[in-house]
Amino acid sequence: MFALAHLSDPHLAPLPRAPLSALANKRFFGWLSWTRRRHRIHRPEVLAALVDDLRAQNPDHIAVTGDLTNIALEAEFQQARDWLQTLGEPDQVSVVPGNHDAYVRVPWESSVGTWQAFMTSDQTGNDGDAVNPVGENSAFPFVRLRGLVAVIGLTTAHPSPPFCAYGTLGRAQLDRLAEQLRRLGEEGRFRAVLIHHPPAPAKMDWRKRLVDAEAFREVLVDQGAELVLHGHDHTLETSRIEGGARPIPVFGVPSASAVRSRNKPAAHYQIHSIERRSGGWRIRTTDRGLDPGSGTFRDAGHREMDL
Repeated sequence: MFALAHLSDPHLAPLPRAPLSALANKRFFGWLSWTRRRHRIHRPEVLAALVDDLRAQNPDHIAVTGDLTNIALEAEFQQARDWLQTLGEPDQVSVVPGNHDAYVRVPWESSVGTWQAFMTSDQTGNDGDAVNPVGENSAFPFVRLRGLVAVIGLTTAHPSPPFCAYGTLGRAQLDRLAEQLRRLGEEGRFRAVLIHHPPAPAKMDWRKRLVDAEAFREVLVDQGAELVLHGHDHTLETSRIEGGARPIPVFGVPSASAVRSRNKPAAHYQIHSIERRSGGWRIRTTDRGLDPGSGTFRDAGHREMDL
């Protein structure tokens, strides 16, 4: 049994002090939203309670699907790296970036690249070289092998215009993904795909959508995968991608730091317990959700599925 924990969109607080020069772009609107409203929703004490509960569950690996920062200040990336280190060692934690982590263009080495240790591929090709060296254009997809489980990390994060939060994978990344899914499937591994934006084409408003969601789904249908984990829309989602040899379960979780607001639920995370079964796999998913009365996390449901 392998336990894979999934959390997303922690939107770490507090927001570091931003010089005026850093706000002379799209960041200004994010800063305004944070100071007026969002700082009341994304609470550090909620995130701290989630991390405490997560540690008590002692999963084998932790997946974080983006939006660690709020407006992509360089100080936020350092803050996020320090927070990732509280979750576990880099070989125990995998992270992919979200749209807030690419709010504006920031040099790789000063932004997402500071999390490099949590995104480094440890799969090697037939020639013994790393499948993808880490760098701004070549780090994704990364592949991290943990027993029979392969954790595959994608990026959909790139700067978008004000009031937009869409993401794109791009043809080159999709082609690399197809090759890796094929290779890992031939090896008989459980393939867990991490992505920030939901893969359902009609799920999101066009301003927040995954632009090439249909192409992404086609790759999964053609090559196969066992699990897709995402964030971005701050809701609990359970769906499936149909059309291949067997349906692919898709799970999304709310923000890991959120109190309940409007139509968005309070913070949750999930643990997917993965077990090899005769001819396939079994996944037992456990929801852990915030209890607003006590401020702690509790069991919020279970489900099982056979693949």
